[in-house]
Formats: sequence, C-alpha cells, structure tokens
Amino acid sequence: MASRTRLSLLHLLGALALLSSLVIVKGESPYKFYTWTVTYGIIYPLGVPQQVILINGQFPGPKLDVVTNDNIILNLINKLDQPFLLTWNGIKQRKNSWQDGVLGTNCPIPPNSNFTYKFQTKDQIGTYNYFPSTAFHKAAGGFGAINIYARPRIPIPYPLPVEDFTLLIGDWFKTNHKTLQQRLDSGGVLPFPDGMLINGQTQTTFTGDQGKTYMFRISNVGLSSTFNFRIQGHTMKVVEVEGSHVMQTDYDSLDIHVGQSLSLLVTLNQSPKDYYIVASTRFTRANLSVTALLRYSNSGVPASGDMPPLPPGELVWSMRQARTFRWNLTANAARPNPQGSFHYGKINTTKSFVFSNSAPLINGKQRYAVNGVSFVNSETPLKLADHFNITGVFSTSAIQSVPSNSPATVATSVVKASLHDFLEIVFQNNEKSVQSWHLDGYDFWVVGFGSGQWTPAKRPLYNLVDALTRHTTQVYPNSWTAILVSLDNQGMWNMRSAIWERQYLGQQFYMKVWDPVQSLANEYNPPDNLLRCGKAIGRHL
Repeated sequence: MASRTRLSLLHLLGALALLSSLVIVKGESPYKFYTWTVTYGIIYPLGVPQQVILINGQFPGPKLDVVTNDNIILNLINKLDQPFLLTWNGIKQRKNSWQDGVLGTNCPIPPNSNFTYKFQTKDQIGTYNYFPSTAFHKAAGGFGAINIYARPRIPIPYPLPVEDFTLLIGDWFKTNHKTLQQRLDSGGVLPFPDGMLINGQTQTTFTGDQGKTYMFRISNVGLSSTFNFRIQGHTMKVVEVEGSHVMQTDYDSLDIHVGQSLSLLVTLNQSPKDYYIVASTRFTRANLSVTALLRYSNSGVPASGDMPPLPPGELVWSMRQARTFRWNLTANAARPNPQGSFHYGKINTTKSFVFSNSAPLINGKQRYAVNGVSFVNSETPLKLADHFNITGVFSTSAIQSVPSNSPATVATSVVKASLHDFLEIVFQNNEKSVQSWHLDGYDFWVVGFGSGQWTPAKRPLYNLVDALTRHTTQVYPNSWTAILVSLDNQGMWNMRSAIWERQYLGQQFYMKVWDPVQSLANEYNPPDNLLRCGKAIGRHL
C-alpha cells in the first residue's frame, strides 16, 4: 500500500513538473517598461536658439531597442502646453489600433497628464521610428528610433554586424513649429527647409574598426524632402527594408523618401582614415546637404577629397533603383518560415482603388486632397465613435474608389473594407513633386512603378513574385505606384501622406477594416485606461 502511495505521489510530481515546463514554454513574451516625459527645451540644431520637443531631456528622443514579440509598457507624461500623442511609425499594432497614437484612434494626452501605451512588436523585425502626430509637433522634434531585433532562435540571412549605428535623417526648419502651423492654418504653405540634420545635429561621427562590418539603420524623419545617402569610398549592402529581408545588393548611393526606413551593412575595408557620410535632398528646387564622419578607430587622417557626388538625374535613376529592391524569398523575417512561402501574386484581389492626390484651394486656402476630398479631424476619434456607435462623426461615402472631376470638398472620410479583403491600391500622382504614402497597421507589396497615367493595361507590368513589402512608398512626379495589401488586421487605420504639410492639410483618410462577427481573435477590447474626448466623454466600455 505504501509503495502504491509513493508511486502515485511520484506520478503526481511528474505531472506537475511536466505542467510547469509547459507553462514555462508557453509563457508570455518579455515585458519592457518605460517612462517618458515630454517637455520643451532650447537647443541650437542649426546654430540659432530654437524651442524643440524633448523626451526625457533628449533630442532626438530615447531609442527603443526591443526584440520580436516584446510587450512594451510605456508611460508618456505630457509636460507641454498642448495635447500630445506619439505614433509608432511602421509598428503594426496587431488587432490593437487602440494604441496607434493618431487623432483618428486616440484622444490626445492633455497637458500635465499621462497615458500608458501598451503594445507588442508582434511578428516584426527591422528599423522603424516614432514621432508626434498632434498639431504640427513633428516640426519640433519628439521623434526617435525603434529597432526590433530578431529572436535568437530565428536565423538572419547575413553575418551579425559588430555594432549598429542609428541615423535619423531629415530636413529641418528654424521657424518655431507653432508659427509654421499658423502659416498653414491661414492658408499658406511651408517655406523651403533651412537645413538637414543627422540625429539632431549638423555634425556627428560614427567610429568603427578596420575590417569589421557595421549595420547602419537609417530613417527619413523629415517633413518634406527625399534625400540621397552615400558614404565616401564605401559600398552599402541593403539587407532589410521596413521589416522585410531583401535580396542583398550593393549600392553606392540610396534614395530614401519621407517616412521610409532601411538597414544596410558597411564593411570598413578601406585605408584607416575618416570618410564623409553625406545626405542630400532630391527632387527639390535647391539642394540641401548634411555631412557626418565615418571614422576608423585607428585613423589619424582627417577626411579629405571631394564629397561623394549625387547620382546623375533624378526621376529615371530613382525609379530604376526602386525596382531593384526585391524580397528575399528564401529568408525568413520575424517568423521561421520563408517570406516567399506567402505567394501574394496568386491571390485574387477583392477590391481595387485608385487614389489621386491634389492640391486644391478650398475657401481661398491651400488644402491637399485624396480623390477630391480633403480630410478634417474630428474632436471625437473615429475609433471611439465607431466603437460607441456615435453617429455624425465620420463619413464612409465621401471618398470614391476612383478619382472624379468634382470640386474639392472637406470631410472626415473613412473607407470601409472587410477583414481578409485583398486590395489593389494605385496611388496616382499628377503633380510635379514626389509623394510619399503610408498605411498604419500594415505592410504591403509595392508591385509597380510607372510614369504617366495608370490604366488597367499596366497590370501585366506588376511584379507578382518578389516585390518588396514596406509600410511607406514613394510616388514619383506625374507617375503612379501600385501596391497590394492583405487586410488581416482589424481596426481603424490611418492612410496618409508622409509629407507632413500635406497630411496636416488633408491628404489622408482612415480605413475601417471590419468583420461583423465580433471576436477577440480579430481585435482586442479597448484598454482600461482609454482616454475619452469629444462625444465619447461619459461613454462606458
């Protein structure tokens, strides 16, 4: 009897041990906690005193170095004199548009108040960034880097670099952000930028050892300007673009458009000295440049010689380069299965849209529009209005699926789509400037670029095999860009111009991705700390 009791006890202990091991294996991904305080500060980015937005006293803000599937708990304390939000550019917020941090999904954080963001870097790797989405705060800073590293057990298709260098590059204005905003509100347009910055500075140095390879994580955090990036005497191997591993190609220079990010490898295989790093604006009426230094640790020789030149031409050269970015079909991304196992080109599209940007005057003021509709924000976030069934906040009939010749109007516009739709979207640009389009909550396949007017006859030109996925795509002057997107992420998602003057004055809308069957498998419930504003005040979850 005693032996049977001991045997039963051993069986019970074994079962408990097995259960314990299963709990460990299936435990949650790590949590990372942050507290950020947003303030104003006076610094000298372009040599004159200027009020900028600091996060924890830093400009640019703190870098978020995280791993795939990490849970981010970030308490944001707003010490500005205006409501404030951060958006997480390129973070998909799986089933969780409640945390997207734009005015269509979130009430802004009032002055002297706080909000705790809670989101996961679910199934993502790569180089991203964050920035303010409220008012015209982006012109004052408040931006920073997000670097998502692969889980240790998931292989990456290149040798690990010795170190990462993060470069946040963009155009910059000396004028106070409130003055710029007033200029736009009064019907004007922005002046030409005053300069460019790398990591908030006009001079910075990156130091490495001869013979070793380093990763450069680059984001265009500017307001309006494409730039071309190059390093004197060195080639650059692009390995990752906004979450996709790409076919590894060497480049002498790279065009990077507003809102875009990429990662590249540089081997320090030259004589030990300092070398110029240069970023210069493209597609602008005048050229702006900013330089930094790549310094070999055993260097005793300053940089010398001519700056590496811009590539010849603009439109044709840049479009040709864009077509060279290809998906690495045999490599994984954040998951272990190869990217090419998803045969996007064999999926039938369920809906097609052609979105054309324009720059109309409405009531004598400069606005920007999509298919003739210029977006205006509502005091009630569209996500809250939709959740609480508040009528009269937004329109689902304002924007048509193709451009029309009707006079431009203003509306709080939402495009309806169903969960699991597979969309073809064509961005048509009949203007003389480069456009840059971003979609929150997703990445998409950029399957085609072309000059002139898009027609259905252009579809045979699409790349349906190894097109790049990314969250922001350029549309060249008097040209079109076609994307395919699989709507697998329920929520209310912002589609916008990444050129911030255009976004502010209406070149945006929201896409409601919806399934009539409500399920936590499709979308999370509102967070317990949900802020309420506008008509959502007093509404209960």
